[in-house]
Formats: sequence, C-alpha cells, structure tokens
Amino acid sequence: MKPVILLIEDELQIRRFLRVTLSAEGFSLLEATTATEGLAEAARHTPALVLLDLGLPDADGLTVIQRLREWSSVPVIVLSARHQEPDKVTALDAGADDYLTKPFGVAELMARIRVALRHRQPGDEAVSPVVRAGELAIDLAARSVSRAGQPVHLTPLEYDLLAELARHAGKVLTHRQLLRSVWGPSAVEHNHYLRIYMAQLRHKLERDPACPRHLLTETGVGYRLLPDPAA
Repeated sequence: MKPVILLIEDELQIRRFLRVTLSAEGFSLLEATTATEGLAEAARHTPALVLLDLGLPDADGLTVIQRLREWSSVPVIVLSARHQEPDKVTALDAGADDYLTKPFGVAELMARIRVALRHRQPGDEAVSPVVRAGELAIDLAARSVSRAGQPVHLTPLEYDLLAELARHAGKVLTHRQLLRSVWGPSAVEHNHYLRIYMAQLRHKLERDPACPRHLLTETGVGYRLLPDPAA
C-alpha cells in the first residue's frame, strides 16, 4: 500500500503542486483546507505523515500540532512562509518534527519526508484517537466524552485529567505525573486536587462511583484508566 500523507493547506496552488509531486513519488495524498477538517482527516485516516501550513483560515497551525499531539505521534512537517527563527522554534516546541520554509524545492521536501518516515515509531500511523472503557468513549481528537452513547459535559480540568489518563490507558500514572501534566510543576505536592477531581469524574462517568470499574486508584501511587481489552 502507498504511504498516506495528509496535507493541511488552504493555498490551492500549493495543493496542486504537491498533489502531482507526491503522487509521482509513490504517495497517496489526503487534502484538507482548514484546521478542523485536517484534524478530522487525521483521526479518520491515520496518515503516515502530515504536511501542515501554519496560516490556516480557521485556526493557527500551531493549534493543529498541539491537538494532534494530544493523541498521536504521527510525524508533522510544517510548510510555512514564516521564516523567522522564533516561528520555527515555536512550531518545533509545539511538537512538529521538521520545518520547511516556502518556497521550497522538491528534492529538499522529499528528503525531509524520507527522514521523517525513517524516524517514525512503529505503530505511529495506527494510533486510534478513541479510547473505550465499558460504556465510556473518550475521543481525544474531538475532545469529547460520551457514556452509553450520550455526551457527558466535563469542565476543562476534568477533561484534561481524563485525557491524560486516556493517553496512557492501562498504565499507572503517579500523583506527581498527573499534577505536573494537568496543573503544572507548581502543583506537584497538591494531591488533594486529584482526590477532588477524580471523585467528580467518577460521579459523572462510573455507574457506581463508590466502586469504580475504570477510573482506578493505585493506593499510595496514583491512578489508572482501565480500558477495554481490545482498546
């Protein structure tokens, strides 16, 4: 099968150019013209690599990188007219793997793509953005949660805590790991935050909050989300 590349780019001429170029190089190309469409395509098709423009009509490309990194480690190469060093550093810090300034040559682009694909970890392209645990479905791409098919409203902090557990489903995350990831480094000693918010999540998501089946406490260590066996 041809490796699938997702191009998120609103400029028609660039899309036409890359459509021809990548097809001739043996790749299958998916196209999106907005951040929203690009994230949906990434979740639906799990591409081997993403080519991303930063200047999208509905959101900055940095937002796309950050949202992708919530559930996927797919390689991302930024294609941008922004050539200042701070722009490059910001994109790489956000989670991009490489940065190519427009206009660019075909040979350099293909070399960057080959390097990114070589460095790709096994299974990167097969990551599912949906984690299931009994009646729960946590869609990390859409940032939505449902229980028995019904949407569940979570506060931003409740969602961030649940998403962190979902990204590491089946693994125990220590109190310090969770506090650092969700509240920041200054909160690593505030274990009571976790007790409060885990109680709130269990109340909203577990059939019996007093005897949780999926949001589990590892006494003295931390917490774990127990997913379905096939998740």
